[in-house]
Amino acid sequence: MDYSKYEKYDFDHVSAFNMSTGFKERSYQAHWHSYGEILLVGPGETNIYCVGKNTYELVPGDFVLVWPMEMHSIVDANREDSLVIQFSNAFINSLFDLRRIMHMYRNLHIICVKSHPELAGKLKTISYQMKDIFFSDRSDREIRCCMLLMEFMLTLYDYRKELAPELSEEVAYGYGDDVMRRMMSVTDYIKNNLTADDLSQGAMAEMAGISREYFSRIFKNVTGMNYSKWLNLIRLEKATELLADEERTLTEIAMLSGFQSIPSFNRVFREEKGMAPGEYRALFVKNDK
Repeated sequence: MDYSKYEKYDFDHVSAFNMSTGFKERSYQAHWHSYGEILLVGPGETNIYCVGKNTYELVPGDFVLVWPMEMHSIVDANREDSLVIQFSNAFINSLFDLRRIMHMYRNLHIICVKSHPELAGKLKTISYQMKDIFFSDRSDREIRCCMLLMEFMLTLYDYRKELAPELSEEVAYGYGDDVMRRMMSVTDYIKNNLTADDLSQGAMAEMAGISREYFSRIFKNVTGMNYSKWLNLIRLEKATELLADEERTLTEIAMLSGFQSIPSFNRVFREEKGMAPGEYRALFVKNDK
């Protein structure tokens, strides 16, 4: 099958799901995009990937998880026989459980077959089921692939206790749906109102209908970080999204993201992304690889 046509697939605008393989080049430059990506590492002794500030030397059967708007690159790997699964951020955000799972694992970027053979095996089976369907002539291939993507995410969730020690932040589980929905309601409000006058922890606790102390404790358990740290990262996430719009100035982006000054915007951005906002913008890609 000729896979070359998928290199120019306008994924952001027409689909919730995309898949590609068969690329001859062994490397791909640092870049980011608004959709998420799952890579199944192909055969070969050398498979080196970067996500954020971390570099991973992987083996065949390992998985790389790249969440929306994360900088990543392929240093040297077998791209011809690897598998790339791409999913719309809007699709994930449309379902509460998928949002919760992505939130839980946003610090997890690799799943190694040596340390998690059963999990990696299950995920590989699901991935190849996606491949069989996606590269078929079925008229319902997108919805079937999305159903398998949900199965992939739910399988990750089933192994949350096994994966917890590998996360850089505490994995939150064990809370009832009522607590999670309250927290999601608050975080959704913040994401949609980053320029609001009062986004203090006290105001958000009141919105959630719980005490400030209880809110602080739950928030740390659910997000793995304190409130002020999380708020800065959400502002950064919004800024990163706006950087994709080349018509907006950096000053406008900083203000719309809720940063009070350009220096604070630049400082937080460089601390988290390792480069200035303008440099990051230059590495944005609109289509899949």
